[in-house]
Amino acid sequence: MKWFIASDIHGSAYYCKKMLEAFECEQADRLLLLGDILYHGPRNDLPRDYAPKQVIAMLNPLKNKILCVRGNCEAEVDQMVLSFPVLADYALIPTDTGIIFVTHGHNWNNSNLPPLNEGDILLHGHTHVPVCEEHPTHIYINPGSVSIPKEDSPHSYIILEDNTFVWKSLEGEVYKTYTIK
Repeated sequence: MKWFIASDIHGSAYYCKKMLEAFECEQADRLLLLGDILYHGPRNDLPRDYAPKQVIAMLNPLKNKILCVRGNCEAEVDQMVLSFPVLADYALIPTDTGIIFVTHGHNWNNSNLPPLNEGDILLHGHTHVPVCEEHPTHIYINPGSVSIPKEDSPHSYIILEDNTFVWKSLEGEVYKTYTIK
């Protein structure tokens, strides 16, 4: 299965459209969203073309392809307008060597680890910074942000296929890879 992993759209119609164009180009089987879909949040500036209703209209037709976890900006009202579940705090994806613990990152993160076994992967967004770090107890992976990247990182996503994570800019430029051992 080919996963397209993205986080932190924050209501940007412009970057949501670019993300979905990349999703189509990648021909991924599933779109894994790591939260903060519609609202920009009080700590962020408004992203380019902030239009949550347009984001809703773009994502709802893909409801059967989307797996999403709740970000710190999601609320029950978001679930009322989105046709796919958005309120799960985490999801588990099995791999050949363990699990991928999928979450947004505001609750479960490197400072507050979920239950993981050695070699398991903690996958979250929230920081808006792409990361791949091997720790003694786990591997931490972050796709960065679709709409509001930080620390001079690109507007980005990850492709996960055949146990390999590939970080790409929304323009499709590869800038990092990691293979699960």
